[in-house]
Amino acid sequence: MTDSDLSPDDISPGDLAAANRRQVLYWRLLGRIFDPDEQPTLESASMAVVDDLGLPAMLLDPTVSVDTVVQRFPQLADELRGLLADTEADPADEAAGPHRPGEAEVRRAALVSKLLLNVFATGAGPVSAGQLARWQSDAGWFEQALGGEPGELRRQGTGLGPTLAGIEGDLVNRMHLREVLADPTLARQLTPSMSLIEQLLRDKANLSGVALANAKSLIRRFVDEVAQVLRTQVEQTTVGAIDRSVPPKRVFRNLDLDRTIWKNLPNWSPEDERLYVDRLYYRQTARKTTPSRLIVVVDQSGSMVDSMVNCTILASIFAGLPKVDVHLIAYDTRALDLTPWVHDPFEVLLRTNLGGGNDGPVAMAMARPKIVEPKNTVMVWISDFYEFDRSQPLFDGIEAVHRSGVRFIPVGSVSSSGQQSVNPWFRQRLKDLGTPVISGHIRKLVFELKSFLT
Repeated sequence: MTDSDLSPDDISPGDLAAANRRQVLYWRLLGRIFDPDEQPTLESASMAVVDDLGLPAMLLDPTVSVDTVVQRFPQLADELRGLLADTEADPADEAAGPHRPGEAEVRRAALVSKLLLNVFATGAGPVSAGQLARWQSDAGWFEQALGGEPGELRRQGTGLGPTLAGIEGDLVNRMHLREVLADPTLARQLTPSMSLIEQLLRDKANLSGVALANAKSLIRRFVDEVAQVLRTQVEQTTVGAIDRSVPPKRVFRNLDLDRTIWKNLPNWSPEDERLYVDRLYYRQTARKTTPSRLIVVVDQSGSMVDSMVNCTILASIFAGLPKVDVHLIAYDTRALDLTPWVHDPFEVLLRTNLGGGNDGPVAMAMARPKIVEPKNTVMVWISDFYEFDRSQPLFDGIEAVHRSGVRFIPVGSVSSSGQQSVNPWFRQRLKDLGTPVISGHIRKLVFELKSFLT
């Protein structure tokens, strides 16, 4: 139920005043997002509302970052975190009757307005390194208000994630990146993100000296951050059957306390009020493993940058697992064997060349000789599968690989910016083949790979 659903008889003078003040703040927010020029009446009315709430006037200034507000008024930090995490009405509140906005709702509107204005009113024209860094920080506070961690939403392809990633990409495109990278002071202000890394990878051939060194530093930082996240996901994804033939390790972390107590209950001494344990029981944790070969083929055309970065890093993580032999191939109109550098995704990314067309059959011709034992091989093919006149030859190659016993996993997107557009012709034929295209969060691919490799 909204303010407009309340009849005059339902609203007390205090509630009506609160509703009006909240509307002033939101009208002012809409005005500033769609027209950066101040509207004196709304500005003065909003200033009066903020002052009456005991909030700082800088909350209304779009040039002041949320970080600055929180540094000067630390008590606001806890209010901002989770501010937008639960926006659904409680059924119990609905049953209790009409919702009456009070002081708390007005205060919430003021804080929400600050977040939305700083994140979504980005203006036009050139962007400096400082402005990009400030927006990234403000976007991080917005993500915390939604209940996440800074950067988390932009790495996802759902909800507001693609919108935030799109805004960030636009800011990066409006920044004179080469000039910024050439100045160490400005370069230090940059926070690596997928949008920024894409621009760096596209432009690295035109960089040299200090600019190139700063670009490499940013790429390295981003790779390390994403690798840490993906490594955690790999470790937390538990698959594989327990190998009962392997005796459990008799170490404390494997002690099955519940089973130990249950099995030793006959040894309970009522006189001593003690349980005497004559045998300890341990959990079996060894899982069946098979020496496996993982062949990752990555389309490095410009439309696949998110998936290429994520999967290159993921390949390096799996390359670090015991008994997993990882091979990495990148392709556009040519194919490049990057296996010698598969353990270092930073080096792999520096050797890629974003953009151009793609020739899947060329990549398949390089990948197929790497198949030695089909039953112990998984081939991950990351592409949007727009091959044009080469579609049938590539599909013929995929079908042959699949029928040989190789586990073929086609991947349309494991990106941070949303669902990738996959060629419908390929999507249907791969589905008919029994190998549907994976798209969405990278956790899907992590699970698929671990279920085969462990």
